[in-house]
Amino acid sequence: MTADRRRGIVSAQSRPRLAPYVRLRFDPVRNAWAVLAPERVLWPDAIGLDILRRCDGKTSISAIVRELACEYDGQGQEIDADVGAFLQEWADRLLVRL
Repeated sequence: MTADRRRGIVSAQSRPRLAPYVRLRFDPVRNAWAVLAPERVLWPDAIGLDILRRCDGKTSISAIVRELACEYDGQGQEIDADVGAFLQEWADRLLVRL
């Protein structure tokens, strides 16, 4: 397995960013945000979109979790697990870089 193909593992210190070939675009016809990737269009729900918008390569996952916990008035541990699972899935699909 080459270094480029190793599975990235989400951690609290990870600073996720969208892969260079992935874009967030608003579709006015559907009145929804889409994630555009080569040969794929994904339609994240509102919470998924909030997570993806924070994936700027500068903000750590722990900071993303804190922001979402404040915004959604939720429990940090529960949000941490959900954000971690979401970003791990997107990283496994090569849509998010860690």
